[in-house]
Amino acid sequence: MKAVIFDLDGVICFTDKYHYQAWKALADRLGIYFDEQINNRLRGVSRMASLDIILERSEKEYSQEEKDAFAAEKNALYVELLQQMSPADLSDEVKSTLDELRAAGYLLAIGSSSKNTKLILSRLGLGDFFDAISDGTNITHSKPHPEVFLMAADMLHLPPAECLVVEDAKAGIEAASAGGFKSAGIGEASEHPDCTYPIAHFAYLKTILV
Repeated sequence: MKAVIFDLDGVICFTDKYHYQAWKALADRLGIYFDEQINNRLRGVSRMASLDIILERSEKEYSQEEKDAFAAEKNALYVELLQQMSPADLSDEVKSTLDELRAAGYLLAIGSSSKNTKLILSRLGLGDFFDAISDGTNITHSKPHPEVFLMAADMLHLPPAECLVVEDAKAGIEAASAGGFKSAGIGEASEHPDCTYPIAHFAYLKTILV
């Protein structure tokens, strides 16, 4: 292995609560039932695909123009909430592990479906830390399609076989497997049969790589 490609939400940091609050505000305005169980289905899924999941419970049919407006409204709420983030939201465990992997000579990249990846990294104090960032602004397919990870590997000038993907969502493990990557899974991702290395904590990456 020469590089590690990390998902962002649920791996490097946790923005689930901000996503939930923003989607909940939109769903409430539209009169659509939405709870944390439905929110769990949105993990690792693109913004528009997430909106489609929420609209499954709507009695109305919406045009693409209306859907685009809903997605923009949710994102504006989410970005506003992200302003609450700071370097304090980056755990010591994650930062120290990243530093040790860097010291060991690994290239480090982000592979996230989020279009707000660079903003989040900036808020965390990691704006210039990673060697490559592949995110929702440069892909056309969300996970479980492997595009976001393949793009990251290409940016690093490495084949998938030399990159380890770190994920917390099952869709991310499926994406890694489809792209020819080995994977380390945290949380529910560790239960996926295609997960190469199930790990309980982020720091356990050191037992695999260092």
